[in-house]
Amino acid sequence: MSRICPLFSGSKANCTYISCESGGFLVDIGCSYKSFVLALENVGGDLDTIRGIFITHEHSDHIAGLKTFLKNNSIPLFASRSTISALIAGNILPNKCDVVTADEGDIEINGCLVSRFATSHDCKDSSGYSFTVPNGEKVSVCTDTGVLTDDSKNHLLGSKAVLIESNHDITMLKNGPYPPQLKARILSDVGHLSNTSCSQFLPELLKSGTNRIILGHLSQNNNTPLHALSSAQNSLSLIGATKGKDYILAAAKPDNNEVIVF
Repeated sequence: MSRICPLFSGSKANCTYISCESGGFLVDIGCSYKSFVLALENVGGDLDTIRGIFITHEHSDHIAGLKTFLKNNSIPLFASRSTISALIAGNILPNKCDVVTADEGDIEINGCLVSRFATSHDCKDSSGYSFTVPNGEKVSVCTDTGVLTDDSKNHLLGSKAVLIESNHDITMLKNGPYPPQLKARILSDVGHLSNTSCSQFLPELLKSGTNRIILGHLSQNNNTPLHALSSAQNSLSLIGATKGKDYILAAAKPDNNEVIVF
């Protein structure tokens, strides 16, 4: 049985746990190490079975607990070469830790195949990841991207389960309290994916075999779970798909999320 759980998801902290029969993986650790350990225990995860931690980019809400995590665990870190350079420059990596660049093609770990793909964000070469577990099913994580490129779409298609960004409602953002410069950044091609942009891609995902969808990285100021879920369901209904019958849909909370089996 394979599982995915966004332990933390939002503007303040992000950390996703993926597990299968051959071990577990983390995507990011933007929470404190103590909070991570408690959250992992709450979903029945086992720290001793984690085979790798995959970092999407160097923003603090994705790496806040990374240095302490690496000091306490001999678990390899994977990221793009540019992200690793940014982590070194930020004094995030301890002197002795196992660091692997993920730019060179697929990575095999304990029978799982991990594929890194580039996302579009205002940082040093940000990443999304797809994990193909031993039974052949794929789960993918894609957040912090202003647009979905053809390459990122190709990696997401065919996934059984996907955690995909649905960051903001465009009207809420435009009418909200953020300064114009920040609004422009979020709306740009190197910002964050809106409910609308996310939802437009979901029918294609569903047709490719995806039937577990988690909407992640929701803004607490410019979105609500209701807005994100309604946008997604409305888009999927246009192809005759029904929630609970054709797909499972969830909007990730900042923490205390349920495990989704895929």
